[in-house]
Amino acid sequence: MNKWIRGTNAVVLSLAVIGIFIVLTIFLNSTKTMQIDLTQNKQFTLSDQTVQTLKTLDKDVHIMAFTSSQTDTLMNREVTELVQEYKKRNGKIVFDQYNIENQPQVAQQYDVDPSGSLVVESGSQKKTIYYYDMFLQGQDQGEYQFAGEEKLTQALVNLNVKDKSKVYFLSGHNEIPLNQMTLWQSGLQGENYDVQDLNLLRDGKIPDDAQALFIIGPQNDISDQEAGLIKEYLKGTGKLYMALGFNNNMATGWKNIDDLMAQYGIKDQHAVALEPKQSKLYNPLTIIPEYGYHDITKKLQDYNLLTVMNLAVALNSEPVADFPATAILKTTDQAYGETDIAALAQGKYAKDDKDVKGPINLGYAVETKDNKPKAVVLGGSTFLRDDIIGQQGNRDFALNSVGWLQEQKDQVTIRPRENPKMPTAMITGGQAQAIFYGTVMLFPLLFLIVGGTIWWRRRKG
Repeated sequence: MNKWIRGTNAVVLSLAVIGIFIVLTIFLNSTKTMQIDLTQNKQFTLSDQTVQTLKTLDKDVHIMAFTSSQTDTLMNREVTELVQEYKKRNGKIVFDQYNIENQPQVAQQYDVDPSGSLVVESGSQKKTIYYYDMFLQGQDQGEYQFAGEEKLTQALVNLNVKDKSKVYFLSGHNEIPLNQMTLWQSGLQGENYDVQDLNLLRDGKIPDDAQALFIIGPQNDISDQEAGLIKEYLKGTGKLYMALGFNNNMATGWKNIDDLMAQYGIKDQHAVALEPKQSKLYNPLTIIPEYGYHDITKKLQDYNLLTVMNLAVALNSEPVADFPATAILKTTDQAYGETDIAALAQGKYAKDDKDVKGPINLGYAVETKDNKPKAVVLGGSTFLRDDIIGQQGNRDFALNSVGWLQEQKDQVTIRPRENPKMPTAMITGGQAQAIFYGTVMLFPLLFLIVGGTIWWRRRKG
């Protein structure tokens, strides 16, 4: 009788423990926002900016991850886990994953990359975030920084912006065409810019809704009539984004383009910057500029992202009372500006007394006397092309400089998470089999034998 009572108590107690465990599991699962992050770098803890953004998100958002066989598995897992954290906190977020190779008909609808892309879509608005933009090089070999939260939260913030800023890219002077800057263009569109082409000979004026005029890599000077229209536009609230381009005839100067820069105190020195000793990975015509202290470059400095420029034109400035200019890109003092453009075009260059001494400025940010952004003038433009903009921090610099010029107020700043190097172990095939059979078969069987033995002895006793 006593044995039966003891057995019944044990069964009841076991059922009670199981019941409590089930109830506790259901409760914790229903409390989606209640969690304890025990990871070293707080991988699953979202910033206050993100939490607030998710609280105020009141529209349906479709987030899609596009991957392929070229996508790194660990990168994809980290991105997926991040999106799942967003999804937990806002029921309006729907998350789907697609394989580009198995579902090409879906991938063709979006601007995706085989290495991995995240598309954020709501109604007619969409933003593409590439995996390679989320993962940054760490301080030590093998370490990396994950900036996915900042990129994704910024995309969600941009969904709430109703009015788009119209910007116009000047054409007609052999500028870099928009179809060679599609990555930058799509990035601008994702930041709520309406990008349009503008040929003044055809259109006759700068549109009234133009919030900025872009002149990217011109190979010819603008005409006197065009210069008059642009100067009149800039007298008002108009803003200028100019990136010069290399040309064999640049040594003679471009009167009207030079005049546009001169009104802000910036001078084209008609020399191409060379950095002979900077990096063995690049030729001397490829410059990795140092950053000046400015809002445009601050985040790039914090994240250790470099900008890479090629065939950059040397610039200088003279103070203008109404338009203070700040140097944001410059070479080291070992660099110099080659003034013999004809020889340089033939691949010949050598430093002499006629050349411009370093350090050389390659970019300026210009403000009004009221500290309002007015112009960005850069000595190079090739880094904006599709084949180069993906290098290092080129795309970030291009977008940051436009964001500063347009006074974007909703910029998200979330510091990337530092992730240590993933520990790896080199094992042989035999060792792998031993680990598999030991963990999947031997240990479970051992527990069954021990448990069965104890049960049998108690039953007999």
